[in-house]
Amino acid sequence: MEFGEEGLLLEPVSPGGQFFNSTVLSLAIISVLETQVPINDSQTFSLLKNVFLPINPRFSSIMVEGVDEKNKQWKRVQVKVEDHVHVPIFTSGMSLESYDTYFDEYITKIASETFPQSRPLWELHLFKYPTSHAAGHIIFKIHHALGDGYSLMGALLSCLQNAHNPSLPLTFPSLKGAKNETSSRSRVFEFVPKILSAVINGAWDFSWSILKGTWVEDDRTPIRSGVDGVEFRPVSISTLMLSIEEIKLIKNKLGVTINDVIAGTIFLGTRMYMQRMNSEKSSSQNCTALVLLNTRLAAGYKSVQEMLMEPSKSSWGNQFVFLHVPVPKSSEVSNPLDFVWEAQKIVKRHRSSSAWYLTIRLWDILKKFRGAEVTNYYQCNYNFLAILIHPCLIS
Repeated sequence: MEFGEEGLLLEPVSPGGQFFNSTVLSLAIISVLETQVPINDSQTFSLLKNVFLPINPRFSSIMVEGVDEKNKQWKRVQVKVEDHVHVPIFTSGMSLESYDTYFDEYITKIASETFPQSRPLWELHLFKYPTSHAAGHIIFKIHHALGDGYSLMGALLSCLQNAHNPSLPLTFPSLKGAKNETSSRSRVFEFVPKILSAVINGAWDFSWSILKGTWVEDDRTPIRSGVDGVEFRPVSISTLMLSIEEIKLIKNKLGVTINDVIAGTIFLGTRMYMQRMNSEKSSSQNCTALVLLNTRLAAGYKSVQEMLMEPSKSSWGNQFVFLHVPVPKSSEVSNPLDFVWEAQKIVKRHRSSSAWYLTIRLWDILKKFRGAEVTNYYQCNYNFLAILIHPCLIS
């Protein structure tokens, strides 16, 4: 169904969109852009109206009940841009360290607030005070129902222009590797074991994920209290800067991906925190991470136009699945770099497994027969009550 004019019912909300926006679960993406010069917001409203909103009709739509109570639809509305832009006011002339604290507190505040359902599900926050990291911060808060990180990054890049020739579309180097010259017989011998491995590992991983979410619990540690309702307690967000050059250095030395390095760093940092808070006991305790796996067939950058034209490969929306991944134990992995190797091995195994496909089918079946709200109840218990660290994006 095509998007219509203001006030008309539009296309149905995707299953992922309904999962992430309900009375049981509400997820938002917070993205921070740092500026080297003070922020000049004189053109903010015009850029939002003329550049941001036209990218996708969902930025001008709200979620409403459809004819079928189990399914929702997007409805286009008139957008009052000024209702979506927020500029916090703090005391001027303070130290960078003070503004660092204010920034973390402000991020924590907006992260804990829910979106009004009466207007489109996005906000722009302009933090116009210098911190130790930047002269200013542009904060986008966008509901996950509008799309995942891949979609929203494509939307952001669609706002940019080619520096050498603005009339040309934005492009990036191709990720395609060299062609494989092996014979067809060799490819068959390689393909069959991979299929068998995917089926066997998928059945095991899927069954284990079901058990992890319903019956088998992780140990109680400094990052898992086991108390009911812990997800409703106040949270505090802190920011940490990692050098992309140092990450690339490790990536090139080990022959892994940037995501492998980031995942290994998170695993190592989690274990170090647990040990500091609970001595050596935490080094051997069971700990599970929730990893988000990108399920798109396409790799590399795709413009919004390409996403809308190629629904089978890289369509706009939420195309990822949650995977339960055990965090390596520091009692078994002592070298910090070994955490990166373990992260690569674990995630690679799960990527080649069919568990993610079975998980998607499970949620589709539950939604079809029980509706999005009931499915979200099971999904929250299945995913989040067993999760011990913040999700990390593996794509």
